[in-house]
Amino acid sequence: MKIRSFAKVNLGLEILRRRDDGYHDIRTLFQTVGLADVLEFEATTDGAVRLEGDDASIPWDGTNLVFRAARLLQERARTSPGVRIRVAKKVPPGKGLGGGSSNAALTLWALNKLWAAGLDAGTLGDMALRLGSDVPYFLEGGLCLGEGRGNVLTPLADLPPLPCVLAFPPYPIMTAEIYAGVRSSLTSEGKDSRIMRFLETRDFGLLENDLESVIFRRHPELGGLKKFLRDQGASLSLVTGSGSAVFGLFSGRETARKAIERLRGQSAALLVDTLPREGYWAQVGAGV
Repeated sequence: MKIRSFAKVNLGLEILRRRDDGYHDIRTLFQTVGLADVLEFEATTDGAVRLEGDDASIPWDGTNLVFRAARLLQERARTSPGVRIRVAKKVPPGKGLGGGSSNAALTLWALNKLWAAGLDAGTLGDMALRLGSDVPYFLEGGLCLGEGRGNVLTPLADLPPLPCVLAFPPYPIMTAEIYAGVRSSLTSEGKDSRIMRFLETRDFGLLENDLESVIFRRHPELGGLKKFLRDQGASLSLVTGSGSAVFGLFSGRETARKAIERLRGQSAALLVDTLPREGYWAQVGAGV
């Protein structure tokens, strides 16, 4: 069985409060985009989980979320079959695109089918949350409001597919490092929510990422990438989540193509489209 495991961007992110457990409550808009890894699953009969991947910067051992997801499903389904998993990476790690979380969620989904485990969507969602705060989102896809730690999901009416330029700096950013730099003055609890206003108006100009003030202090060049994409006509340009990738949403493909051409020499970049929910699930298993 082969499937695609898609990336996401955050169309906006608000930090609401610091929790007693050290995490932060947030409000965000998740959106899947057409950049994907390919995961291949081969059932075996010896009960072992074997994992390999083509990105040497990623540990393909028992710490990997894909391995942990496979083991978790084995335990929950009380099934003895094993599996050999191969991952062909296209979504770069540490960029805020959710590649590892997507891989974990789609591993749960695929092995539930491959092993005929019969687990329902609610059970898979609970297992996904044990693996990470944004893992459950990839069992939904499309445009979703994420609250709590990002795990309380509300599927929303999808936006039409939009050209999306993804700009990748040559370094990752660790999530814990960025959230550790969040000051109380950045929290939005009790403030007017720009995200909720966007849901009423669909005005991209309202959306912001509260983490950018922390990120730009450490990496001011990412602020330059954001400004560049806005100057090229992007309706919205933000750092995605807490990572280092900067995206720009465009209303027209030709304008987006010109932005990509002008980025040459400044940053690695790709042109993809946003994926509505129906298109997301149609493409998870299509053409691989």
